[in-house]
Amino acid sequence: MILITGGLGFIGTHTTRALLDLGESCVLVQRRAAAGPFADERVFVEQADLTDEAALLRIGEKHKITGIVHLAGSVPWPPGAYEPLDGAEQAIKSLLNVFRAASEWQVSRLGLAGTIGVYRGVPGDGALGEDVPLPMTAGHPIPAFKKIGELLAGHLAGTMGLDVVTYRISAVWGPLGHTPSPFFAAPQLVHAAARGTTPAGAPMRAGNGIDMCYVKDCGRAIALLQLADRLRHRTYNVASGRLTTHGEVSAAIKKVIPDARVDLPEGRDPGAHDMWLDITRLREDTGYEPAYDTERGVADYLAWLRAGNER
Repeated sequence: MILITGGLGFIGTHTTRALLDLGESCVLVQRRAAAGPFADERVFVEQADLTDEAALLRIGEKHKITGIVHLAGSVPWPPGAYEPLDGAEQAIKSLLNVFRAASEWQVSRLGLAGTIGVYRGVPGDGALGEDVPLPMTAGHPIPAFKKIGELLAGHLAGTMGLDVVTYRISAVWGPLGHTPSPFFAAPQLVHAAARGTTPAGAPMRAGNGIDMCYVKDCGRAIALLQLADRLRHRTYNVASGRLTTHGEVSAAIKKVIPDARVDLPEGRDPGAHDMWLDITRLREDTGYEPAYDTERGVADYLAWLRAGNER
């Protein structure tokens, strides 16, 4: 039974579905009480604040937890939600409590959500592999705390004897995703097309690109990493393994909705730096292959939105 923090969130929901498809049962932990979308006797929803060690450990008294996927935000986010010290304390405390639970329950593997943002500032072009040296700076709280988490996880994995894996997750999009995204334009382009409106906010240029991973692929990759018999590394890129430009997303939308108002300015923004991830490790150790290219992802996302599921 796999415990998933943030299991009713964007990536968590799709990871749960992928784990169920692979024959697992899941315990979904949320800070606030919420009903889940799963009509499945193998899914259990528990309410607990991860900063409350006792509340988290009590879940292990009710369920036999064999693995943990930690997707809930160990980041003081959104901006202004916390005083700086309070936010940092809560982020780090929740991460440490997850480690305590992993040790107490003797889980086979603990997976931690990271981000493509840790690569920001790495010089050069081409696909980025997990062994590339990362800069010690971060211009945004999300990659800053994810770097802290990776260093802390590496230390604790060795000293506590835990199997800990970090997923460096690329730009994820698809059903249940939040829009608009401050990091890439695909979500607002698809939502605008489904509504018959123009995209909210200043559109990014057509030539800008990033590694865009459809959320169903992301969830399946995380599930495969959690259940693999043996992993040879502690860090894995979870991504599509290719660069996708906003112009490609716009073109894919127009194949489904020809009159969609999603045309973007040509060219690239000044100082734009393309970023995509090497997924060789993920492929070799789990057999993962992305199932959704840009056109299939756009068609699936639009169908979900147009069926009245917009969030």
